[in-house]
Amino acid sequence: MLKIHHLGRSQSERVVWLCEELGVPYELRRYRRDAVTRLSPPELAALHPLGAAPLLEDGALLLAESAAIVEYIIVKHGSGRLRLDPDHPDYAAYLYWFHFSNGNLQPALLRLMTVSRAGLPAAHPALASVQMRLDRVMQLVDARLREAPYFAGREFTAADIMSVFSLTTMRLFQPVDLRPYPGILAYLQRIGERPAYRRAIAESDPDLVPMLD
Repeated sequence: MLKIHHLGRSQSERVVWLCEELGVPYELRRYRRDAVTRLSPPELAALHPLGAAPLLEDGALLLAESAAIVEYIIVKHGSGRLRLDPDHPDYAAYLYWFHFSNGNLQPALLRLMTVSRAGLPAAHPALASVQMRLDRVMQLVDARLREAPYFAGREFTAADIMSVFSLTTMRLFQPVDLRPYPGILAYLQRIGERPAYRRAIAESDPDLVPMLD
């Protein structure tokens, strides 16, 4: 059975959600952030040099990086479900949005969080620069979700599993007002109706109310 090492309120919720969607059995090991630093505990550093989650154990294999873990589970344990094949008309869109979260959305949020906490004056150009970048990213996401029900197109895929954390739980660390983005808000309501998503959040972070608005 797969073992998922999950840090509370982190990207590792993606892996739990994926397993729930695929019906893949797993054992969950939860870790709490340090109350002061909000960083992962020493127990994770004992498992992997970066001391971060998610980590996946599959027999003798220990795998890090949420995107790698998602792809591994889909191929090795999910019979290829929740990904699109190269001959699918939405294959390129699937690839783009699968990688967009870790390549653009999440870094834009992290840059704003870092710069915002640096104690810079309100008029500092760095603040305006990172905010402008995030605004552009959010506008692109919103436009996509107003033209298609899911990131890859008509079908729910792993591209959605990769993206939702940045639009929901990540806002605990970097607040973002979603009111200017009706496409995102409508999309998150659709996600919130998925039983597997509700089970995953209840299992991984039982005290967390999903941030769907």
